[in-house]
Amino acid sequence: MKQDYYEILGVDKSASAAEIKKAYRKKAIKYHPDKNPGDKEAEESFKKAAEAYEVLSDPDKKARYDQYGHAAFDGAGGFGGGNMNMEDIFSQFGDIFGGAFGGGFGGFGGFGGGGQRRVKGSNLRIRIKLTLEEIANGVEKKIKVRRKVQAPGVTYKTCSTCNGHGQVTRVTNTILGRMQTATTCTTCGGAGQVMDKRPADADAQGLRIEEETVPIKIPAGVVDGMQLKVTGKGNEAPGNGISGDLLVAIEEEEHSTLKREGDNLHYDLYVSYPEAVLGTSKEIDAVTGKVRIKLEAGIQSGKILRLRGKGIPSINGYGKGDLLVHVNVWTPKNLNKEQRDFFERMQHEDNFIPKPERGDKSFFEKVKDMFS
Repeated sequence: MKQDYYEILGVDKSASAAEIKKAYRKKAIKYHPDKNPGDKEAEESFKKAAEAYEVLSDPDKKARYDQYGHAAFDGAGGFGGGNMNMEDIFSQFGDIFGGAFGGGFGGFGGFGGGGQRRVKGSNLRIRIKLTLEEIANGVEKKIKVRRKVQAPGVTYKTCSTCNGHGQVTRVTNTILGRMQTATTCTTCGGAGQVMDKRPADADAQGLRIEEETVPIKIPAGVVDGMQLKVTGKGNEAPGNGISGDLLVAIEEEEHSTLKREGDNLHYDLYVSYPEAVLGTSKEIDAVTGKVRIKLEAGIQSGKILRLRGKGIPSINGYGKGDLLVHVNVWTPKNLNKEQRDFFERMQHEDNFIPKPERGDKSFFEKVKDMFS
């Protein structure tokens, strides 16, 4: 089981954005690769801290994590908010270290030898509509995505400004002596190389748009508004950069008869007065197909029948929700003379006078049970 993000950073859930940032910087400096060369455990702790900060520093991601835990980001088929590599970490959070490590980062985090910086391509965002049946069972979707990729024939050469180092070093004479500073090369953006040849169909970065079919495995139990990530299927970056990610937002389509409440489903079943009096069996909708249920004679309107395990699987792996069938006795509005005469004769009969039993729960008790 993955470690809690708040525990990794050593903060409470009520911590402010500033406290979270401060805690991350403290952890990141402690486990920084430059400070712990060759220490795999320190490197792993460094990555965990960056992964936690990536989620907790983003208000939207933090809200989803607080509600669903790691399941909000971890899914099948390459999804997840974690498993960050060094390029991801330094390309996103490199500035948080300030001057603690000079600027070269020892060749880590998107910086190659001599301080070269690996650029990350931009992310792409798509929205996928899912039926309740697809959400209940999990599904694989094949989506056509238009993404930027390296155009064939593009070549690069060493940047003449920084000589391939990605940084420009300047020496300044001061009253305290000669001071040396290193800044990112503005010509190549820190990549250490610039484009040499560019085909006609490529843009200024040597990229062109191509359509690609991306298979996306969506785990059962996702909820409306949840965002999943397919690593490396966003836009590519120029040169030796890293591809961005494909962010998949889930949109749940409304079902014709079933209403979702968390992992539980609700179904309104209408029965006629004779069916309620005599008892009957009914076939109703469930996400796994049709289900037949038996209604006992004399069933009361407002009765809730619970079909256990017929709801939505928990995305956290805690089993399945239930299908709650709400029985509604349909009272006829228009009667012919014969029907009216029958009910007029019956209205004072002992069997037709309401006599609630001890086991017949009130409306408020039923609501309480439904949410318990």
